[in-house]
Amino acid sequence: MSGAERAELWVGGAVLAVAAGFLVWSTGAFGDAGRGTYPLIASFPNVNGVETGTEIRMAGVRIGRVADVRLNPKTYYAEAELRVPSDIELPVDSAALIQSDGLLGGAYIELQPGGSTDLLAPGAEIEDVQGAVSLLSLMMKFVDAQASEKTGAE
Repeated sequence: MSGAERAELWVGGAVLAVAAGFLVWSTGAFGDAGRGTYPLIASFPNVNGVETGTEIRMAGVRIGRVADVRLNPKTYYAEAELRVPSDIELPVDSAALIQSDGLLGGAYIELQPGGSTDLLAPGAEIEDVQGAVSLLSLMMKFVDAQASEKTGAE
């Protein structure tokens, strides 16, 4: 193997290693490395845009990710399993809200801590939830309201 071929091999390997590093970094695979987490359950009527790996934020800061989303066959609600860092203890009256990152962006779950002195135990359910709001349904309500005003004014 000549020196030029050896150099091309090293450069190609380095490019692949950097690409693999960016891929791992972009998925956030090591974002919670070394931190213990505990599960919480939140049952939503609509989890549009939320899936496994969706961010969980508190005060705009990413603190965890959704571990699983499944349908509860008894309640017909979507249950999201949230993985929260062990050093963040949430009061029992905390809220979980599905928020949108923008018009074209994805969704995330915002946790809002309550004021109770009692804390949620691992595996407990967050009772105060707000599901995803459909932009299309909001626009349709607005159009219907405008149409009702015009027919009522005539």
